[in-house]
Amino acid sequence: MRLDDIVIPDTPACRAALEAATAYCTPSLLGHSVRAYLWAAAYAQARDIAFDAELLYVAAMFHDIGLVAEFDSRTVPFEEAGGHVAWVFAAGAGWPVERRRRVSEVIVRHMWDEVDVTADPEGHLLELSTGLDISGRRPEDWPAELRAEVLARYPRLEIGKEFTACILEQGERKPDSLAGRFVRGGVADRIAANPLDR
Repeated sequence: MRLDDIVIPDTPACRAALEAATAYCTPSLLGHSVRAYLWAAAYAQARDIAFDAELLYVAAMFHDIGLVAEFDSRTVPFEEAGGHVAWVFAAGAGWPVERRRRVSEVIVRHMWDEVDVTADPEGHLLELSTGLDISGRRPEDWPAELRAEVLARYPRLEIGKEFTACILEQGERKPDSLAGRFVRGGVADRIAANPLDR
């Protein structure tokens, strides 16, 4: 599989989601969001996992928006804040209520340890792809040539350092959140050892 084999949906909602993510995310966080979609779609295509490309793309663009200062919530975990932002975005895009709920659900679930592919293929794919991109989990599930091609076109920049700072800060402020649990579980060390940065 090559990067050009990955289908990026070209819909008004996807174009607007990329525009919004570009406006609010740092270059490192934006690149992470784009790679999250690419890793997810490549994984699905290689394994014949049927998924809603538009839903997954919009979720990927907004999955970490709750880490951005403008959308950082004092009261809820960052993935829930991101889910709320995506719900509002999807309402503006004219999506029906059930589809708005789904995009929010996919974003919240990307922080889970595991998401059942049969119950939620998009949540499953985003959980796997963000695990690869942030902490280098299971890189062997993506061909080395594809990994190199994606990273050449969408370089990692400072995502390791930037995400570590964000997750540590979230964990300190919200110790009962999944971010807090990840921090206590040594996520900073896993990010520092990510093989994608070698």
